[in-house]
Amino acid sequence: MSKIEVNQISSQCGSTLTIGQSGDTVTLAAGATQTGFGRTGTVDWDTTAKTASFTAVSGNGYFVNTTSGAVTMTLPAGSAGDIVSLADYTNTWQTNNVTVTPNGTDKIGGANAAAVLSTEGQSVTFVFVDSTEGWKNVQDSTSNVIGNLFIVATGGTITTCGNCKIHTFTSPGTFCVSNVHPCAANNLVSYMVVAGGGGGGVGDGGGGGAGAGGFREVKSPVTPYTASPLDGYPNAPNRITVTASPYPIAVGGGGTGSAGTIPDPQAGTNGSNSVFSTITSAGGGAGGTSPTGCIPTYRPGANGGSGGGGSTVCSSGGTGNTPPVSPAQGTNGGAGSGNTGGGGGGATSAGSNAPGPGAGGNGGNGAGTGINPSPTVGTPGPSAPLRYFAGGGGGNNETPGTAPVQGTGGYGGGADGDVPGSSGNAGTANTGGGGGGIDSNPQQPVTTHNGGSGIVIIRYKYQ
Repeated sequence: MSKIEVNQISSQCGSTLTIGQSGDTVTLAAGATQTGFGRTGTVDWDTTAKTASFTAVSGNGYFVNTTSGAVTMTLPAGSAGDIVSLADYTNTWQTNNVTVTPNGTDKIGGANAAAVLSTEGQSVTFVFVDSTEGWKNVQDSTSNVIGNLFIVATGGTITTCGNCKIHTFTSPGTFCVSNVHPCAANNLVSYMVVAGGGGGGVGDGGGGGAGAGGFREVKSPVTPYTASPLDGYPNAPNRITVTASPYPIAVGGGGTGSAGTIPDPQAGTNGSNSVFSTITSAGGGAGGTSPTGCIPTYRPGANGGSGGGGSTVCSSGGTGNTPPVSPAQGTNGGAGSGNTGGGGGGATSAGSNAPGPGAGGNGGNGAGTGINPSPTVGTPGPSAPLRYFAGGGGGNNETPGTAPVQGTGGYGGGADGDVPGSSGNAGTANTGGGGGGIDSNPQQPVTTHNGGSGIVIIRYKYQ
């Protein structure tokens, strides 16, 4: 290695002095400094983050880590053209600040006083101008670009609540996940899957209220909200940890209310299933129907997510939680009695047996959850601001009178029973509510007491 020791290098001719050749790297020895070269508005970044107070050196940039506490940086004695930069290392300056202190009588923006940096993700650059203004902040960025480590997904109607995103599907679609978190716990999503409610029953006598669509929910520990009593998180098979994959979503339609006329009306149909990944909620059972008299063609309330209510004294209620899951996705329908229909089962309570002539059975109540706080989703209930889903339909009372009492629908979109000769009440759309029971006297078709369609909601932490 050759060594040259001189005090000055001058050009032999002209005004240009070249050091090194193309492709060479010219470096200063450790601890050496330079003057006279000026700067181009950039700094050399020190990649060892500062965690304690320090004095800056002109030409350097510093990553300042305030995770453990506040940090003070003292600027160097300023000369025109000096430059210093800072950046928030862990996005914690809003909690533990950085204080920038001028050296001696130097100024920061014309004032001989310290400046405080307190914005999350902030980065700043100071240049020393002159003795009047001192250090001027020539660059201040609060645009903190961070690689997204959380779930990134599309599909349905997307809303946000705090650090959570909520995807609401009111019709079939795809929950498409393109990015997941490196920690599996953050990929365990919350969800609610509600199937379509059953169609209400009709008969010569009170028709049975329909059962609600099956209700299934899991609340992930990383998504804060109030879950329903049917939170299935403790049962491990209910949990869904997503990967970067598409997840087809099925949203079940409501069942068709029984139709036709006495003496032998047609049976209604169950609601359709709703599906997310490995979770299937079963459609609600149709309400019971009965012809004139207890002849063999009467039909009891159907089995389903929740069971349909029975129609008149001939007809029993259907069985809920069919097929069985844990926790139960629904309850049983109530039995008919006399000329009144039983109420359809709801997610959390069974449909009422018809109390006898003069009153139809009430539909069972659905489940209240805070998974989506939007007032346009679900229906109100006794525990605001929770929104309710999967209420059973009310049974019908056929007994003549000026004010026959119809069974009321359960919280969560269950329809009330309706008076004889009307077209019937339908379950509320996108709640899985059961359709209301109806009597066809006078003998006329009734076709509008269908079940409410289902819904699928997925919630996860996105930041």
